[in-house]
Amino acid sequence: MKRIIVACGSGVATSTMVAERLKNELAKRNFRAEVRVVDFKSLKNHAANADLFVSIAPYEKIDYGIPVVTGIPLLTGAGVDETVNQIIKILSK
Repeated sequence: MKRIIVACGSGVATSTMVAERLKNELAKRNFRAEVRVVDFKSLKNHAANADLFVSIAPYEKIDYGIPVVTGIPLLTGAGVDETVNQIIKILSK
């Protein structure tokens, strides 16, 4: 199963809300993935075991060795389909 990490500054409210929306959107498309919430401080530790990183806020531009997708559309509601389709396309490779 593919693993997605969703991160924001504290790893609490915003990233949890985005992660839940992402889980729901993936389920609607019958795409299975594990979605985990982390804070930016622990991102490096979790990236090694993830296939994709969804960022909710600006982060230190470090190459974690995995694709990065902005999660802002999952927060605002504008562009959700495009973002989820992009995530599925990346993870289906």
